[in-house]
Amino acid sequence: MLDAINISTIALALVLLLIAIRQLGEFKLQIWQIMLLGALLVLLSGEISPVDAASAINPDVMIFLAGMFVIGEAMRESGYLFHLFNRIFCRAKNLDQLLLLILFAMGFLSALLMNDTLAIIGTPLMLYLAQALRISPKLLLLTLAFAVTTGSAMSPIGNPQNLLIAINGSLTNPFLVFFQYLFIPTVANLFLAYLLLRLFYKSQFQQTAIEIPKECISDPTLANISRISIILLLILILAKVLAVTVQSSQHFSLTYIAIFSALPVILFSSRRWEIMKHIDWCTLVFFAAMFVLMDSVWRSGFFQSMMEESSLGFGSIPVILALSVFLSQIISNVPFVALFQPLLINPSAQDLMALAAGSTIAGNLFILGAASNVIIIQNAEKSGETLTFLDFARVGVPLTALNVFVYWIFL
Repeated sequence: MLDAINISTIALALVLLLIAIRQLGEFKLQIWQIMLLGALLVLLSGEISPVDAASAINPDVMIFLAGMFVIGEAMRESGYLFHLFNRIFCRAKNLDQLLLLILFAMGFLSALLMNDTLAIIGTPLMLYLAQALRISPKLLLLTLAFAVTTGSAMSPIGNPQNLLIAINGSLTNPFLVFFQYLFIPTVANLFLAYLLLRLFYKSQFQQTAIEIPKECISDPTLANISRISIILLLILILAKVLAVTVQSSQHFSLTYIAIFSALPVILFSSRRWEIMKHIDWCTLVFFAAMFVLMDSVWRSGFFQSMMEESSLGFGSIPVILALSVFLSQIISNVPFVALFQPLLINPSAQDLMALAAGSTIAGNLFILGAASNVIIIQNAEKSGETLTFLDFARVGVPLTALNVFVYWIFL
């Protein structure tokens, strides 16, 4: 009979294999379904008890994600976010300005609303702009993918793996730490994405002036409530930063920020149940299942023994960056962080920021490096457009190499 180590690690290996096969299109299983199957396997085999499985699920992460999904869905359903982007992008007078606006607007907003949310909302907008302005949809879809991936690196709430690092990393003031170490290199990497996209799609930049038509909000009432939620989110983030800066005893967690920011939508919107129904429940199931599976693998001791036998210095910034980028292509960045973070013994702030940066920009290398890439492609294919592996990699490979170098220099 297989022992605990084999069953847990085999379950993880099967999950990774099924995710890879699914991306080949032979199976219709969703990523969350595959992760759930892995969690059920370790549960039913007795590798982790129901009590331990329940305690493995991090309530802070689950509640925070749910709160942010409520805000993002309200902004999407009301048309407010689409309207907001349209007002920003209409300032562009040529394609160079449009790409820079997309990269920095989507990048900075992904640091607040999470990159997956911006991927969902941004894809139809990119296709709309491509059709209206007769621009290559591949160019704009790549711009969106690199923007939401790169921009999300500079915030503890920009993507799920950063949230894990912020919650589990004992960072007193995660917003300031992320800003201090990752803001400038992230801005530099957003500009590098523009330069590479211009290089690989230079024929597209021969166009003359462009003009973007304006769009209206579909639900003004919900849009106003959404606006209140996003303002409240910004105020609470600022309050947390200031509270830690002045060493106030009144600290509140990221979870409370998400809950209070989502309250206007939940309490005052007549469409609250519709919004709750349409939030990304699949991602929440994915995280719950991932926590159970990864805790079972951790209990097996498999990765701890690998670390003891390895000669790699896990505390080295270059090693953390390299492993994060490489292994995130195989395991995906969120499961990688869930497994790798406990292996760092007394990590410094730089170590944690290297883990955040590496696991995030891994999404710029290949399509499977980030869930936001998959979201963009799946949504684009509904409209008859797509990005192939080679479309993505020919820009993503050199971009990621430059990204790693920039973060290494600053860390």
